[in-house]
Amino acid sequence: MVQTPQKSITLAEFLKLPETKPASEYIDGQIIQKPMPQGKHSTIQGETVSAINSVVKPNRIARAFPELRCTFGSRSIVPDVSVFTWNRIPRNENGEIANVFQATPDWTIEILSPDQSVTKVTKNILHYLNYETQMGWLIDPKEQIVIVYIRNQQPVFLDEANSLLPVPDFASELKLTVGDLFGWLLE
Repeated sequence: MVQTPQKSITLAEFLKLPETKPASEYIDGQIIQKPMPQGKHSTIQGETVSAINSVVKPNRIARAFPELRCTFGSRSIVPDVSVFTWNRIPRNENGEIANVFQATPDWTIEILSPDQSVTKVTKNILHYLNYETQMGWLIDPKEQIVIVYIRNQQPVFLDEANSLLPVPDFASELKLTVGDLFGWLLE
């Protein structure tokens, strides 16, 4: 994680800045650049988006988005995967998906990169849960563990290959195990 040293700025000032690659986030008045995704991160991210969308998108239940900036609650964060239920997807006057999402996702998924702080990522997930996100996953490819955060409940640590990953009610048809998720790294 690269933290850009500078004075504290407002969220409005941050949102006027050009986008960076990798994305920068605005947290507590500071700009923090996310680490560049590497192979394991990228693989899990892409497969997770595909797996979720294959279940929830055809019937317009929800949609998963990779690297989508979500601005709410005085922060602007770019989770690895954001899932919005269909009726909560911001749209423009033409009914197209909006470019700006000033909303919290219904489900957020973060994939830990080698140089990323577990504490920072956990704080982001907890921030989402404080703003109506139903569930957050923290996926750690190195430890091959998924920590599931559900609003108003204790976190659940899953590291057994046959453990079924909990999902929000709207995605109940998605049946994915810890072994399935980390198995993508072998394909």
